[in-house]
Amino acid sequence: MANYILFGGTFDPIHNGHIRMATYASMKLNADVVFVPARSPRWKNPTSSSNERLKMLKAALKYCPSGSSILDYELKSKDDINYSIDTVRYFKNMHPNDKIYFLIGADQVNRFAEWKNAEELSKLATIIFSSRPNIDLDQDIINLYNMVDIKFYESGEVSSTKVRQLKSLDIPHEVCEIIENDRLYYINKLSKYITNERLEHSIQVAHLAYAIAVKNKLDNPHKYYIAGLLHDAGKTMQIDQVKFMEDNFPMYIDLPKFSYHQFLGAFLAEHEFGIEDEEILTAIRNHCTGNKNMSPISMVVYASDKIEPTRGFDSRFLIDSCMKDYKQGFIDTLIDNKKYLLAHNKDITNELTDACFEMYINK
Repeated sequence: MANYILFGGTFDPIHNGHIRMATYASMKLNADVVFVPARSPRWKNPTSSSNERLKMLKAALKYCPSGSSILDYELKSKDDINYSIDTVRYFKNMHPNDKIYFLIGADQVNRFAEWKNAEELSKLATIIFSSRPNIDLDQDIINLYNMVDIKFYESGEVSSTKVRQLKSLDIPHEVCEIIENDRLYYINKLSKYITNERLEHSIQVAHLAYAIAVKNKLDNPHKYYIAGLLHDAGKTMQIDQVKFMEDNFPMYIDLPKFSYHQFLGAFLAEHEFGIEDEEILTAIRNHCTGNKNMSPISMVVYASDKIEPTRGFDSRFLIDSCMKDYKQGFIDTLIDNKKYLLAHNKDITNELTDACFEMYINK
């Protein structure tokens, strides 16, 4: 007799919290995990299509427990709403002699009686869940339906909603690439602010910043990705940037106009994308001119913007320098950028760039 865990959800998208939960449940119950992506879930309205969600789920399967699989029964359903009882009946017919567990979220425990044919479902499969400290569970419902608390508390501060909103990127790398390539979620939103060419540049900056952070063992490398991705959000936006500066950053109105987009980018990151992390916002505000007292994330994003591989020049030395030591790589990039700007008769005299050069290369 085999053991199976049916793990249903919209997976919009799948994230590492799902994977950690699946891994723990598989080990605890000695069972293979069967992911069941929903086409038309009763209480949710998926943002991406069934095919897109399935594509991301398949890409993430390599990180899931050995023996994990995907059941596309609900995706193929023609019903307006997918009910779990139909899925469990279908799977039970396929595995009449096997033990079946059905994993639900703790937020669904108290409303389980509202599920279609809840009693029958609980007899066909053992209902399992993981209690959470912020949810008060009805013990009478748990007893009535013979539910089992597997007590897994390490799924992390991640949710599909947070991923879609760019509040968390705790997802497999392959899922991140699908989001980028298929223009899903936050990439789709960003594409409405900048040109496709600028979007491709921003994605490259995000990847390079993330890689430098990982290589240098810096904390929270996903923050570097987010800052890199959003750094040019205001670059090609068709608004009166002079008026924007007068209204929002009057203290920097005398800076060269080419630098205005770094302030607009930070403004959009905060007010349109909901970014609250001041390190990320400061890195975006510093990425063009630089500044004194640059934080690690500001240094890395500044350098990544200047040296990402599609810039059109051989930046391998500078990339290698950043990978070995992000501080030295930043200084090398700063020196190289100053030489380039002077060679092309660019005016680099402004209070922020002067302060940056003074602190890091004019000592």
